[in-house]
Formats: sequence, structure tokens, C-alpha cells
Amino acid sequence: MINVLVVEDSPVVREFLIHILSSDPDITVIATAHDGEEALDLVRRYRPDVITMDIHMPKLNGLEATRLIMETNPTPIVIVSGSENIHEVATTFDAMDAGALAVLRRPAGIGHVDHQAMARNMVQTIKLMSEVKVVRRWSHMRTVVPTLQPANLGLIRESAQIRVVALGASTGGPSAIETILAALPRNFPVPILIVQHMAPGFVGGFVRWLANSSRLPVHVATHGALLLPGHVHIAPDEYQMKVERGGRIALTQDELENGLRPSVSYLFRAVAEVYGCDAIAGLLTGMGRDGANELRLLKESGAVTFVQDRDSSVVNGMPGEAVKLDAAMLVLPLEKIAAALTNLVNHQGKHLSVIDDIKKI
Repeated sequence: MINVLVVEDSPVVREFLIHILSSDPDITVIATAHDGEEALDLVRRYRPDVITMDIHMPKLNGLEATRLIMETNPTPIVIVSGSENIHEVATTFDAMDAGALAVLRRPAGIGHVDHQAMARNMVQTIKLMSEVKVVRRWSHMRTVVPTLQPANLGLIRESAQIRVVALGASTGGPSAIETILAALPRNFPVPILIVQHMAPGFVGGFVRWLANSSRLPVHVATHGALLLPGHVHIAPDEYQMKVERGGRIALTQDELENGLRPSVSYLFRAVAEVYGCDAIAGLLTGMGRDGANELRLLKESGAVTFVQDRDSSVVNGMPGEAVKLDAAMLVLPLEKIAAALTNLVNHQGKHLSVIDDIKKI
């Protein structure tokens, strides 16, 4: 049985969420809170397995409540937002930076064509997040990774000329991506393509949130966009993203892959075909195995491949699957990824070996 605490200031929405969650026999709503202060007290009292958290509440909002819970009684937290305003949606990602695991759109009302699908997705997310082992977070200890570190990483082959970086992430990914992009220099010389699994409706706010800390331009990817040096393109909702010869993005509505659209596997396969050894690709924290086989394909094509290490991943599913397949040349802690990428792209065409202080698979 999964015990859930629902934190929501609207009585109507509280009852709606209780109705959805209680429809599953494996979930029990053990308590509800109408603001962050009450949530803190109930977390101490009931020790729930998962918390659903609203952001905009009186007294103590969801962002501050998330920070305090993760500092005192770490618990899997799922942000449930009813806002469609891009500015407000962007603030929900600050809660992920504070330790929340996922952001969901509040399910549409009963009778709406999307209600059942959204309700099922919420229930499934709660179940999945209940399995995640969270750790205590100290907000004052968070630091920005230095942009440049000693050049301890290099290309495997002399002929490689890195022309693109491709990243895939799922659970825990928004904060990992923010950490990496914030540490990359303004003059980063190649484009970056990212597939981040998230609920529909949040990618615009996610991009706006990333833009607050990144020195690189961050965009929601558009069909036909030219890949320019240092520009970051995030796959949009409900589209598969690939690259085409000539350095342009193509968005398609091809079938779901691994049950997902956008899919990391779809992007990685296109990058392997178009760029081969002239690419860097990495899998960050995330649940499932999306992208693992294709990371191995990239490695076999001569690309530089890496995964985020277990200790710094919120969920080691995607990186762990890639390690099992021997798909990753490097296993890197989150705080070293930006420096590794910077050193790789700055040593174009030089035959350098991978130094011992970088984990090797």
C-alpha cells in the first residue's frame, strides 16, 4: 500500500485528487494539507510514501515546503500544477531543483476527453515515484560547477570533430540538465539536443526556467531549425525529434518509441546516422531504458558516450541499463559532466587518451 499526502489549498481540487488517487487499490490518501506549513507537520506525523504538492498556496508555498521537507524528512514529491501560464509553470521547476521528483499537469475534469488518460498517468507516476529512494537535500550547499577544469578528458580518435551533443533524461533530469547548462561557457562551440521526459504542457516553462541560469540560448525545438553553435534545443511535447543531413532539426509524429514521444532512442539513432563519430551523447538520470540500446549504437559508430553515475542520479534506470550494455565509455558524476563536455569539444582533432581519473567502463 502506498500512503499519499495531498497538499492543495483548494478544497474542490483536494477532493478531486483524492478521488483519482483512491480509485487505485494500491494507493491510500492518508492525509491532506491546505498549505505548506500544515504539510510540514503532517509529513512529520504520518511519514507518507509520496506527497502531491501544489505550488501556489498561502502561508508557505509549495516551493518552500518542498525545500524544507527535503531538508528535514526527505520524501518523494510530485508537483501537481493546474497553471497554464508559462511564467508560473517555470517556477514549478524550482521545486524540482529543491528535490521534487516530477511535475504533472492536474488531470482534466471528469467528463473531459483526456480525463481518464491523465488520471491513469498520475496514478502511475505516484506508484513509480514511491519506489525512488530520496536523500536529504541542503539548499545552501548547492553550488555552480566551475565552467573549466583541468583538461583531463580527450577524444578517442584523431579524426573526430565533435559537431553535436545529444542528451537524454527522465526522472530527476530537469535539475541535472540545469546544472550542466549553467556550467557550460557562453562560447560553447557546438549545438546541444535534449530529450527530457515530462508531462505535456511543461516544456515551455522548462525552457524558460533553464534560460534563467544558462549562458547559452535555450529553445523549444522547431521543425527545420538550423543547428547553431552553442544553441540548446529541447524536444517539444508529442513530437519525435531527429537531425537531418545539413544540420537541421526535423520534428515528426512518428509512432511512440519505448512508449514515449519524444523518445531518447529516436534522437540518438538519428544522431548516430547523421554524425557518427562526430557526436557526444549521454544518458542522465531517469527511469526505464529509453536510449540505452541507441547509446551503444552511438559508441559503435565512434561517438563519445557517457552516462551520469549512480550516486548523483535520482534514478539510475536509464544510465544503469546503458552500463549493462557496455554502451558508455565514461561514467561521470553530475558535477563533472559540463567540464568533460567543454574539454571534449575544445580538443578537436587531437589524439588524446582518456585519463585515469575519469571513470571508464
